[in-house]
Amino acid sequence: MAPILASVELPLLSDIVVIFGLATLVILLFTRFKIPTIIGFLLTGAIAGPYGLSLVTASTAVEVLSEIGVILLLFVIGMEFSLKSLLSIKKAVFIGGALQVGLTIAATTLLTYFLGFDWNIAVFFGFLFALSSTAIVLKLLQEAGQVNTISGRTTLAILIFQDVTIVPFMLFTPMLAGESDNVALSLMYMALKGALVILLTILSAKYLMPNLLFRVAKTRNAELFLLTIIVTCFAVAYLTSLLGLSLGLGAFLAGLIISESDYSHHATGKILPFREIFLSFFFVSVGMLFDVTFLYEHFFIIAGLVLLTFAVKFIIASIAVKSIGASLEEAFIVGFSLFQVGEFSLLLAKEGFRYNLLDDTTYQYFLAISILTMAITPFVLKKRVHFAYKLCRVPLPAKLKRKIKTGNSEPAPGLAEDNELKDHLIIIGYGLNGRNLSRAAKRANIPYAIIEMNPETVRTESANGEPIIYGDAANESVLEHVNIHSARVVVVAISDSDATKGIIANVRHFNQNAFLMVRTRYVNEIDENIKLGADEVIPEEFETSIEIFTRVLNKYLVPRHDVEDFTKEVRSHNYEMFRSPTGTASSEFGFDLPEINFVSLKVEKDSGDYIGVKLKDMNIREDLGLNIVAIKRKGRTFTDLTGDTRFKLGDIVYVVGKPEQIKMLEEELEVN
Repeated sequence: MAPILASVELPLLSDIVVIFGLATLVILLFTRFKIPTIIGFLLTGAIAGPYGLSLVTASTAVEVLSEIGVILLLFVIGMEFSLKSLLSIKKAVFIGGALQVGLTIAATTLLTYFLGFDWNIAVFFGFLFALSSTAIVLKLLQEAGQVNTISGRTTLAILIFQDVTIVPFMLFTPMLAGESDNVALSLMYMALKGALVILLTILSAKYLMPNLLFRVAKTRNAELFLLTIIVTCFAVAYLTSLLGLSLGLGAFLAGLIISESDYSHHATGKILPFREIFLSFFFVSVGMLFDVTFLYEHFFIIAGLVLLTFAVKFIIASIAVKSIGASLEEAFIVGFSLFQVGEFSLLLAKEGFRYNLLDDTTYQYFLAISILTMAITPFVLKKRVHFAYKLCRVPLPAKLKRKIKTGNSEPAPGLAEDNELKDHLIIIGYGLNGRNLSRAAKRANIPYAIIEMNPETVRTESANGEPIIYGDAANESVLEHVNIHSARVVVVAISDSDATKGIIANVRHFNQNAFLMVRTRYVNEIDENIKLGADEVIPEEFETSIEIFTRVLNKYLVPRHDVEDFTKEVRSHNYEMFRSPTGTASSEFGFDLPEINFVSLKVEKDSGDYIGVKLKDMNIREDLGLNIVAIKRKGRTFTDLTGDTRFKLGDIVYVVGKPEQIKMLEEELEVN
């Protein structure tokens, strides 16, 4: 048995070591020059593959791992796809996106057909070049803080439409390859199967998945939650494959099922690390098919095709954005963002290569164009605004200028409204502190969002209208959902010290400027949390101690001003004076404590000397040296006492005097 295991497992293990070891070196180098990691993985595959150094032997196993990566990629896209969030930019998504994809397919199909390719291959090329790189473009826009600009939101809208179209593109690919004799009948069967799957998806999203995930989340078992998410992904993918549809479609639909629940953002954060690992195998496997010497031998042809791709995609994207009412400058900015070939195109090209829609030479040309357009994307995006305004200043005939008039500078319809949170408060943890803080924020009209890990609390408070989501704030996707980039204040009000540290680091990764306040249980956690990036740390044990000594000093009638000064001094030194047995205040109270108390006594027995007797006849001041300052009777407090005031059974009497005299009166009034 051991030799069999060695022959099966060790080649894959050695390949994994080679792939990740080489990728680490390549990406480390690329990071210095701010080149996307996708290019690094593609280059890793090219170096390690059969056209390079032939370092990878278990290529079939790598292919299987890459397929898992594609499934997880489509699954995450499904989870992030929300029909509700698209309503605010629906015009840009459905009109702008459809125009960009449709016109690109049409233009590419015509160009490819005139170059001598068959019509089905020409259409397939249209599919390939219609897509842009969501991963690269969104990452660069997020790093530049431009996602929420008008051009950024338009770019995002078109990318969303492109990501969704990959599903029908993959379904049509076998038909373009002639796998079906009767295309109309195949389309009808596919539509019926699709309708059945969509019906099951809707029912699962509405009834099954929310209840299942609620019960799983209630267990607070992270492993069970992750297992449930992964099983859902692969089970739905397997079901669609049994119906003759693609695994990718099933994964996308599985993501849609979860996206309609309250747990999608938390699930996304759990899946992302697995997706990144397996997806890296996909890009490496694509790179393994790329021949670097082919690029060298056909460099000028490839360079010309890259320029043609750039020009066609730029023009079509600009036309699509201009058609929804954006200014010419904004249209050009989006055009300079979407000129590249995307990662989904690589996925689709692999399918086409498998179905013989692409031969070896054509596939090498396509890979070279894809990799080069991706590689220049960061440099173009960095200067896209500059390029757009330069292009707008190009002298044109007056008649043509009127036709492409930029119009006013108002945002395009469907893009003007930005309901996302800005300059807001994020509350992490909805216990007593979180609840009180949200009430204060609501009263002060401060916009806020809440992150909570208790599913019952989330369900209840969400029904009450609170802006609360389920999730772990240590997950990037959860913080991004509450727009961490634009938050002014973040308050971490949870009791788990380890989780708190992870959240602090994650918040600071996205937002260096937000004021970060943290609650901890113990004062010895202050320094570490501040080093991680917290601006202020409130330890429960010493805040409790402050409340205790404040009340004690009040009991001894220490002036309020001195108590407040002492409290400020304690807090200003981060509780340092109380953190060791020898810690002392830098100053002492400058007064002598009086030997008097202020207490309340309840009239519980009739001694004959006080009940019904006028206050002036009791001689309490003369005999005991006490002062009666107030009486509380039936919930009302009376301070305007006169000599004719009388005690009644059940009264609360407020007395000021020395402790020993108070004790004497207490024995007369209260039952011991």
